[in-house]
This record gives sequence, structure tokens and C-alpha cells, in this order.
Amino acid sequence: MTSPLLRARRTAGALASAAPTVDARWMEMDFGQLEGRPVAEVRDLLWSSWADDLAWAPPGGESLASVTRRVTEACEELLPRIGREDVVVVTHVSPIKAAVAWALAVPPTVAGRLYVPEASITTIAAGDDGRPVLRSFGVEAP
Repeated sequence: MTSPLLRARRTAGALASAAPTVDARWMEMDFGQLEGRPVAEVRDLLWSSWADDLAWAPPGGESLASVTRRVTEACEELLPRIGREDVVVVTHVSPIKAAVAWALAVPPTVAGRLYVPEASITTIAAGDDGRPVLRSFGVEAP
């Protein structure tokens, strides 16, 4: 399973034995007019705005509530499969944070307190009770 962005598709293709399934729900958050600006320049605006209002979105962009909805839907669909087989999803920082919040059943605002290293691995499994379990977070490749 992969985001439709080229770098994610290439990574998924390198990992998969068959052509990976593309699912737009795993796209990175759309930062709208803030896209490409230095993080230090927008950090305080972003996190204070999202912390205060999950429905807030930068001009032309997407809200944390929207990312949470689409990633939660994708995770709920995958949950029965992860109890039976390994499922690899190649995605981006914001969807990973949303999936972790889903697995832990915590508010999406936890995203502001999570750091996801580039090219790291986060593992979510199905517990004995069928609920998601966070097995690892942000493990960097050697």
C-alpha cells in the first residue's frame, strides 16, 4: 500500500514482490500556501492553530481533522488484514502521526508531540482482542 506520491511509490515498489496498491488516503497533509516554506518560519503558527482548532487549515490546505478522518478510515480497513498478514504502507509524516494516534486511541493533537524520522519504520499490529497495538515508532534504519 502506498501514497500516490512518486517517492513513496518508488520505495513501495522496491519493497514489494508485486505492484503496490496506491491509496490517496496515505498522501501527506496538504499544507496549501505554507508548502515549501521553512518549518522554523511557520512552526508556531501551525501548531498553535492546529492545537486550538482541528478544523483549521492553512490557506488552500488541509485540516488535521481531514487527515485524521482519511487515515483513520484507511487504518480501519486494514485492521482485519494486519491480524492475519504483514501489510506495508509507505507514507509520510502526517499520516504516520494520524495512524499512531488512531492506534493509541488518543486525540490527533498528539501529532505536535511526535517526531517521525525520515525513512523510519513504525509498526502497528492487531492485538489479541483485535484492537490496534503500537509495536514500534520511528525506528531508523541502520
